[in-house]
Amino acid sequence: MLVKSIVRRTLGIKSHKVVRMVRHADGIEIQLDRRGGHRLPCSRCGKPCRVRDRLQRRSWRHVPLWGIPTRLVYRPARVECKSCRAIVVESIPWSTGKCGLTSGLAHLLSSLARLLAWDVVARLFRVHWNTVQSAVRQAVTYGLRHRQMGSVLYIGIDEISRRRGHVYVTNVYDLSERRLLWSGEGRDKQTLERFFQEYGQALRGRVKGVCCDMWQPYMDVLEQQLPEVTLVFDKFHLIRHLNQAVDEIRRQEAATLKADNPELLKRSRYLWLKNPENLTDKQRARLGYLERLNLRSGRAYLLKESFRELWTYARKGWAKRFLAKWFWWATHSRLTPMRDFAWLLRNHEEGVLNYFDMPITNGIVEGLNNKAKVISHRCYGFRTAKNYILALYHCLGKLPEPEPVHRFV
Repeated sequence: MLVKSIVRRTLGIKSHKVVRMVRHADGIEIQLDRRGGHRLPCSRCGKPCRVRDRLQRRSWRHVPLWGIPTRLVYRPARVECKSCRAIVVESIPWSTGKCGLTSGLAHLLSSLARLLAWDVVARLFRVHWNTVQSAVRQAVTYGLRHRQMGSVLYIGIDEISRRRGHVYVTNVYDLSERRLLWSGEGRDKQTLERFFQEYGQALRGRVKGVCCDMWQPYMDVLEQQLPEVTLVFDKFHLIRHLNQAVDEIRRQEAATLKADNPELLKRSRYLWLKNPENLTDKQRARLGYLERLNLRSGRAYLLKESFRELWTYARKGWAKRFLAKWFWWATHSRLTPMRDFAWLLRNHEEGVLNYFDMPITNGIVEGLNNKAKVISHRCYGFRTAKNYILALYHCLGKLPEPEPVHRFV
């Protein structure tokens, strides 16, 4: 097969032809021209139109042929479109808009950018980092424009730290499809309001439940935007708050015993935080010894273990009775961190008990957040939130892609 035939096949051109192929020191230049007598499509409506005149030469970077850098050179035509009632540039079949990359190269770069760091992809193809970023942005723009919301029944909301200094990104996930719906910089009330400004109309009437932590700005926006939707507080965040209370009691008691017995609670943090079935034999023996000493940490540990019974109930009424009983134990335990956690539950009791009507959690969200952190670590971080959010959409959004004329990988 001739090289010209390979070029025509990979570009998928019909109204254009390969005129010449010139070998330069820095690669191959493929010169294209339009076929005589062919009408060319309008870049706005796509209808074939009569050619009016030609513009200056433009070049596009194409997928390297056998490792040789390749460029396409062509003089775009202007056409008279009767439907649009305007003189516009023809629709270029091998590229989109004013992008300097062919669609094939943009698809190849964006596909590899899901697996590798952007600077690694740039080095492999000997292009600038901005070129890879442009390919990813082109893929994400197309995907968001053609994405179908579908039947979004449950959404999960959480924030992740983008870098040091309490710099956060708020992510909204579709729990049913396990995909990223939206990402925005910050974690305040205005951040989540931007999500509902973009997708609120499409989600109303579809969403049945929302799972999030007890962050007040999120709660205020959800109450305003989705008042009829069931709000469920994530049980894993509740357990984290409970473990923090147990650990605070241990640290306070270790500081108290430091003068008389500094080794008693040394290296015992995970003895109190682990579930009993996950303890090793050595840890189980030491925990049994510490429990017999009637420590404040031991009382906190027993309260923590008894709280696990809440998630075994199948009915909301029985769970509510147990929660009331556990609240009395915690508030009369003379353990301030445990008492504070009990009041936290009491103030958000409805959202906690909604779990028994709609058992959804942010377990999927935590898994996707871990993938989001891997994306950041793989690239050693992103300087701007805009590029980080672009990478999140590209890797976690499950966005549709245009069907390429030819797949190179």
